[in-house]
Amino acid sequence: MTNSRQKGKRGELELAKFIRGFGFPARRGQQYSGANGDADVVGVPGFHIECKRTNTVRLRDWLSQASRDAKEGEIPIIFWREDGGEWIAIFKGDHAMEMIAALNKFIGGNDGEGR
Repeated sequence: MTNSRQKGKRGELELAKFIRGFGFPARRGQQYSGANGDADVVGVPGFHIECKRTNTVRLRDWLSQASRDAKEGEIPIIFWREDGGEWIAIFKGDHAMEMIAALNKFIGGNDGEGR
């Protein structure tokens, strides 16, 4: 296994552990099925999670890949961490607003109809 593949595997394991810390049954996705197009980390319903553990940033490429690979109804999300950094979640603006609207409705906040 090449160093980049090992780093990717370590990143996926690290991300799964991070997500489990929030109560989700997260685990690496491809280690079980090995199919291309599977999410890197699974266990968060409604989301297609790709893990990027690199210092090189290619946001558009990453979002294009995640969008192509996401199943119907899943929101593609990239979790990225550079060396020495913290996890950063990246997703499209319309998906961010859908999540904010759903959360706002859940907590009984503004419905977005006025200011």
